[in-house]
Amino acid sequence: MAVVETERHGQVLVVRMNRPERLNALNTELRTELAKVWTDFRHSKELEVAIFTGTGRGFCAGEDMKESLEKGKAGGERPKQEDPFMSGALEKPVIAAVNGHAMGGGFMLVERTDLRLAVREALFEVSEAKRWLLGGYNHGHIANVPYPIAMEMALGFRFTAQRFYEIGFLNRLVDAADLMPEALKMAEHLLTLPPASRVNTVHMMRQMRPAPGPDMQKLADALHEHGAKSDLMESRAAFAEKRKPNFKGWNDPEDRYRLPTLNSVK
Repeated sequence: MAVVETERHGQVLVVRMNRPERLNALNTELRTELAKVWTDFRHSKELEVAIFTGTGRGFCAGEDMKESLEKGKAGGERPKQEDPFMSGALEKPVIAAVNGHAMGGGFMLVERTDLRLAVREALFEVSEAKRWLLGGYNHGHIANVPYPIAMEMALGFRFTAQRFYEIGFLNRLVDAADLMPEALKMAEHLLTLPPASRVNTVHMMRQMRPAPGPDMQKLADALHEHGAKSDLMESRAAFAEKRKPNFKGWNDPEDRYRLPTLNSVK
């Protein structure tokens, strides 16, 4: 069984993650196959628009915790081949058709797309606060949502599709039976545009998305080191074993009061 399925509808490519038994969790094989598919799509002379979706009741559960525990490494293994979708090198528009839960890395896949539809039952979560030493501080910023909502996202609260539609993160809410037909309608609209207009407009809109400056990135890098690294794997072990985690917090309890600041990392 292929972990990524594709189908063509004229100039539209449907990319479907296919690990339903794991809620399409991102293991090494799935990441590698997605990188290949996105590279082929980028260089295709016939395909112009992609629809990104999943098989089963989940869009993508994010990092494959089972694989991370087996490898003893948090965060999952990235493919050796560049993934133009994740790197931002893909010049063609991508529509997310969110068929179910989009958690952690699955949320980040949705975040990378240009237009987004979701079934009404879908749930979304920025999971970094539960797995890393620094929560998903940048996602609400990129989405240009108000500070308290960005904070809620960063701290790992779950959002319904309805709420994400209300704050403008999603373009459409649909019934499950209408998900792919509506996504194809959006793709067909894009194909009615002059090709240069479509490519140039998508490129311009992407450049206007907010991004943390270099000083903020330095601070984020420092905060990723601020805490007991053993908690990275403990969070994954507790998740896999369905138990309450036993977090250490800091190797030295006084470190909690020694937070790096913008001035200290410049």
